[in-house]
Amino acid sequence: MRTLPFPPAASGSIAGRTMQESTYSPKPPDHHLPADAPNVLIILIDDAGPALPTTLGGAVRTPTLDRVRARGVGYNRFHTTAMCSPTRASLLTGRNHHRVGNGQIAELANDWDGYSGHIPKSSATMAEVLRQYGYATGAWGKWHNTPAEETTVAGPFDRWPTGYGFEYFYGFLAGEASQYEPNLVRNTTSVLPPKTPEEGYHLSEDIADDAMAWLRNHKALKPDQPFFMYWATGALHGPHHIMKEWADRYAGAFDDGWDAYRERAHEGAKAAGWIPADAELTPRPESLAAWDDIPEHQKPFQRRLMEVAAGFGEHADVQAGRLIDELERLGYGDDTIVVYIWGDNGSSGEGQNGTISELLAQNMIPSTVDQHIAALEELGGLDALGTPATDNQYHAAWAWAGSSPYQGMKLLASHLGGTRNPMFVQWNGRIEPDPVPRTQFHHVVDVVPTIYEIIGISHPDSVNGIPQDPIDGISLAYSIDDADAAGRRRTQYFEIMGSRAVYSDGWMASALGPRLPWVPGAPPGIATWTPDQDPWELYDLDHDWSQARDLAADHPEKLAELKELFAIEAARNDALPIGGGLWVPALHPEDRISPPYTEWELSGDTVRVPEFCAPALGNRPNTVTMRVRLGDRANGVLYKLGGAGGGLTCFFADGVLTYEYNLFLVERTVIASASPIPAGDDVMIEVETTYLEPRPGGPLRVVLRVDGTEVGSGTVPVSAPLLFSANDCLDIGRAYGGAVSRHYADRMPFAFDGRIDRVHIAYAVPQAAG
Repeated sequence: MRTLPFPPAASGSIAGRTMQESTYSPKPPDHHLPADAPNVLIILIDDAGPALPTTLGGAVRTPTLDRVRARGVGYNRFHTTAMCSPTRASLLTGRNHHRVGNGQIAELANDWDGYSGHIPKSSATMAEVLRQYGYATGAWGKWHNTPAEETTVAGPFDRWPTGYGFEYFYGFLAGEASQYEPNLVRNTTSVLPPKTPEEGYHLSEDIADDAMAWLRNHKALKPDQPFFMYWATGALHGPHHIMKEWADRYAGAFDDGWDAYRERAHEGAKAAGWIPADAELTPRPESLAAWDDIPEHQKPFQRRLMEVAAGFGEHADVQAGRLIDELERLGYGDDTIVVYIWGDNGSSGEGQNGTISELLAQNMIPSTVDQHIAALEELGGLDALGTPATDNQYHAAWAWAGSSPYQGMKLLASHLGGTRNPMFVQWNGRIEPDPVPRTQFHHVVDVVPTIYEIIGISHPDSVNGIPQDPIDGISLAYSIDDADAAGRRRTQYFEIMGSRAVYSDGWMASALGPRLPWVPGAPPGIATWTPDQDPWELYDLDHDWSQARDLAADHPEKLAELKELFAIEAARNDALPIGGGLWVPALHPEDRISPPYTEWELSGDTVRVPEFCAPALGNRPNTVTMRVRLGDRANGVLYKLGGAGGGLTCFFADGVLTYEYNLFLVERTVIASASPIPAGDDVMIEVETTYLEPRPGGPLRVVLRVDGTEVGSGTVPVSAPLLFSANDCLDIGRAYGGAVSRHYADRMPFAFDGRIDRVHIAYAVPQAAG
């Protein structure tokens, strides 16, 4: 039985009554790894489709991907789960995503086992196994595998990266972050970015700098110990944040729109030798706008969104290159396996019709492109896209184009545009470079057993006293040196929010499911949807590269066989109920992860409380009561929740008590006292929020009181039913992260210049909209 940790080594010395009567003879330390065990670096890009990189015939310059492809081998039928947390959980554990509780992203988890957001300790991560075998382990960037309710500085920490085998972590725990003002953690400590946006801060550069520093320390202090590095960017997940000079490199590159780009990328992929010459380009869905359908006055906005995204993608790839450069400069180049995965799923259509604040879609709040353009003008016009002032994301049709030649995109597990992501493996001196891509069908669960096989270790039967679940992955090491080897993965299921498929020996059956990512609002009929009503499609992938020809009518017996296989695989992997990931976002937003409390007592220096763990000040009736000491014409933030892309805040501006509700940039409600509040040593400030219509997204009435006297009131026409931000926080006494109000955006963190003695927050009854 293979058990970790290994038993402690016995002493070689013999103790007698005195040292003179004793024998001192230490044994050499135990080594559990082969002498030539390689280092491992996994690079994971976020929300990136296969038709984007120039390496594969697209338009986004990817010099690092070019280099890795030229030095190694690529896999053009490698697959992910179609979603962030699920893919990462499978990548790190080698198990299917529902089996490790990740059938949905961590923030939208629910009570069913397959959707809990909890990776069980019976499925030890690759980091935990390698650490116990003797590797140094570190992770950087996006994590997204800690239950959202456990992401505060109060812990618990056993499901943070350091609890899953990584000795070091620097990055963000959530699914996305501002690239300029992220909520960061180092190991289990909340930290602020080392620079401000004005000083040139960008998250992709920061995680590269930090990983390079870790490598230098490792080289200096433990040069002979192998290491495992997991480096995962926040790019190209929304918000698309990049400095103007990077976006400007693509000025004019997308002027002819997404339909033309998709065709170019399709031909480019053939020319690059990435897809077969007979791969068909699948048509645009009828519900997705054609470029010619876009009004002329909106096209500059839509073009610029794509230019920003392209610059964002190139910049991320360049940072990965800096890390590889440093690895090679330190002499590790020939001893390191580099696994570069371009995308944890396909390109994301969550920007829907193109947006300046991408959480609008998650909240299912309808808006128009003209609203976004009008709001953008107040922020500086098109040049504001990609800056800290916006949380922009491109039109879903750009995501469709970036997933050429396939149907689908991120969140559609039914089709290859959501699940087929390029992967490359480089090992200088050990892997013979080959420009011919490997076409064996493989899945992200296969990475763990591949690394184990290459290193020469086996998956343990027990880790830390906990019996281990079997690994679902199948090593793909057999195919690295043999492009023509017969594929060994015969079956794989896929499921995300009811969108589902199953692969078996060259055939794939697909059911689109109830939700199209590019269509705003709740899916029609979602309240009564069942998987039984979904039509299925059938594809012969060995002769139809891109799922272009549905053979369901021609082979009903094969379709029935695969539907039965999907049912078996779904039950075996805890994927039931089918569509279980829809429970919170589409059916019951009131069941979203939230604190178990109805009132809080906070201090004047409480900061960086992730929104999922904070009081829901923007969508539950509540009263915030603060006892403060005020000076003359006081200034500064009393509290803020959310960030620049959406949130609420209460602050003083030259003595005027001000409340602002920022509805994702498209609508701002400001309520203020008529005159400055007089100075005082013991001033009671009260902000009361009630629903005018008790429903999700309903209007709110907000009343400001000072020492019991009303000094201002107003109505918030539309509230955010789910949340403002996936990564920003509640801060008391100052505003870290993004600036909710433009009033103090140039004075961040705009710390309160008085003193906050007490903060009490209490929900009213009823606690939530019905």
